[in-house]
Amino acid sequence: MNATAIAHIDISRPSGRKIVREIENRRAVKVESPMAEMAEQKWVSHEDFWGEMEQKLNAHYGTNYKLNL
Repeated sequence: MNATAIAHIDISRPSGRKIVREIENRRAVKVESPMAEMAEQKWVSHEDFWGEMEQKLNAHYGTNYKLNL
């Protein structure tokens, strides 16, 4: 039987961070935080980012503009 509970804790407040610190060291607790997901994301260069934005904007508006970087 898989008995789990999901809790959403606001870590922008000191009380929320305290709760997470208290429970994260327990064996039965697995903490998933958005910061961990952010660290796993790949980083792209400035030119690549704006190149993708240029493509998305042109596709959305049906234009063929070029951004001057």
